[in-house]
Amino acid sequence: MSIIHYEHAIHAVDNHYLRPNFDASHIIIEQGRAAIVDCGTSHSVPRILSALEALGVAREAVDWLLITHVHLDHAGGAGQLMQALPNARAVLHPRGAPHMIDPAKLIAASRAVYGDAVYEKLYGEILPIDAARVHATSEGENIALAGRNFQVLHTPGHAMHHHVFFDEQSRGVFTGDTFGLSYREFDVDGRAFAFPTTTPTQFDPDQLIDSIQRIMGLEPVAAYLTHYGRITDLSRIAESLIRMINDFAHLAREQSGQPDGEARRLVREGIHDVLRGELARHGCTLPEAVVDEVLELDLDLNTDGLLAWLARART
Repeated sequence: MSIIHYEHAIHAVDNHYLRPNFDASHIIIEQGRAAIVDCGTSHSVPRILSALEALGVAREAVDWLLITHVHLDHAGGAGQLMQALPNARAVLHPRGAPHMIDPAKLIAASRAVYGDAVYEKLYGEILPIDAARVHATSEGENIALAGRNFQVLHTPGHAMHHHVFFDEQSRGVFTGDTFGLSYREFDVDGRAFAFPTTTPTQFDPDQLIDSIQRIMGLEPVAAYLTHYGRITDLSRIAESLIRMINDFAHLAREQSGQPDGEARRLVREGIHDVLRGELARHGCTLPEAVVDEVLELDLDLNTDGLLAWLARART
């Protein structure tokens, strides 16, 4: 178990999904009460429970499980975790809540994509959450943890069922995937690099740019990313995220007349070139083979998401 301790009693727990330092849950403690932001997969649940114990938080003292969106690397373990937290309520976007109350369609779709063996290895058993313990959010509402307010902002672009949580005390925002991905391998002299995630099936560049701009309108001093951890210098990062989103959308549009296989190759190569250029601008000197190994999964997912968006735009 790996825990990073930040200011304002915020702690990042490494869920060890796919690899270390890739998928984090965040635990916030206030006056002995706790909230958890995102929970990884079912395989992550023992790690989160061990982290609570290490932090001196009783399971009965967890009031909220704040789920940014219902992609399985963020929410797959929610049902199992809720069974271990008797007083917690699960906070979900209204579009995502039905899929956690009855995850049958989510499970079937994931099994169809991965196959049973890979699905079990990645995600384990996904359990439903009792509807009586689910809170579906409204735009702009506050969630209180022992008097500490978290403002809810609905942030489509990565997914229609995405929302983020702005902690008024720390002025940090828990962004799920809306503010991109930031792998610690790409840090240069203490400066983080972040890039957009355009995964299927609901990526929309205009919505994502608008969501980033509305997050920045809150004037946060830090963002806490599921992938991975706390980043600062958000004005710089927001500017680069928006630049990359526009670049990604442009290169996808350029391939709109190509056969599917050729379009996929060209879009993937284009994403790779954009990211390599942005990393060079950032000052990253890692060997290209190392960079490509870190980015391999995201290159594939981002390509799929851009092509799915392009197909929707044609209809």
